[in-house]
Amino acid sequence: MAQESTTPDRVELIGALFDAGNRRDLDAAMSIFAPDVVWESLDGLGVFAGAAAVRGFLEDWLSTYEVLNIEREEVIDLGSGVAFVVGRESGRLLGSGRVEQRLAWAIASEHGRVVHMIASLDIDEARAAAERLAEERCRNSEV
Repeated sequence: MAQESTTPDRVELIGALFDAGNRRDLDAAMSIFAPDVVWESLDGLGVFAGAAAVRGFLEDWLSTYEVLNIEREEVIDLGSGVAFVVGRESGRLLGSGRVEQRLAWAIASEHGRVVHMIASLDIDEARAAAERLAEERCRNSEV
């Protein structure tokens, strides 16, 4: 990991989520998401609202891989419960060759559970989305 500049609880939460995904343990992963979680893909995969929809998306996505590992490279606390995370995905798709790519997420959490994730292969786009999410949550908490 290149950088971990966020609260230990949030780092542990993100680490647990990545670990569960790498083990393909969807029950453990889903225990980290709030029931009303929203997962957005900025890469055209869709918006999934609610734990059942997110689980379905993750099941479909993971089923395309024979082997998958995602390592965190950077975790930055943007405030208001939002972290910006950059990771490196490596694996092997079913019936295909190896996949190596960087991707990023905006991860918003409340009370130790993920409430909103925004994912993108475009690191800058994900960073901008994370910053907007943090600003929006900050404004909403002031109201």
